[in-house]
Amino acid sequence: MAKLDTPPPFDALDACHRQIQQHLVQLGRLAHHVVDHGIDDSVRQQAQAVEAFFSGTSRQHHAQEEATVFPALLASGNDELAAAVRSLQQDHGWIEENWIELAPRLRALASGNGWIDEMELLGYAEVFLELMNDHIALEESLIYPESKAQWAQALAARERRMEALRHPD
Repeated sequence: MAKLDTPPPFDALDACHRQIQQHLVQLGRLAHHVVDHGIDDSVRQQAQAVEAFFSGTSRQHHAQEEATVFPALLASGNDELAAAVRSLQQDHGWIEENWIELAPRLRALASGNGWIDEMELLGYAEVFLELMNDHIALEESLIYPESKAQWAQALAARERRMEALRHPD
């Protein structure tokens, strides 16, 4: 396990998941709006916000998971848990690949360029939504609870050791 002094920032990670889910809903609505109604000022503003969030905050979130949550779980000796983490790491790659295709289309919308194919945008958005929603579901149902439990156990063991040092009876 990593240093006991620095558990993953679960409150921030959980809050980011909520932000991701809000932006995913916005992306889905945006893509359908473009298909049904075309580009307007609202689309441009939403596209800019969604693109900025997933190009910045969401990528940073994945990097933080890779650095602070995944290593201890990979080293836990639990093969099933390690396989789930490796699957999530692979997801990060697939999400990034899909984002590389989707982001320029959102930037084009944000700048008012109408060169994008609406159905292609919708297709990329739907793949991105599915990847992200499945990814978050696995993290929240298995990975985060396991990581939180491991940290709680490690901190409790540390506290018992500290107590034993204070009271060596």
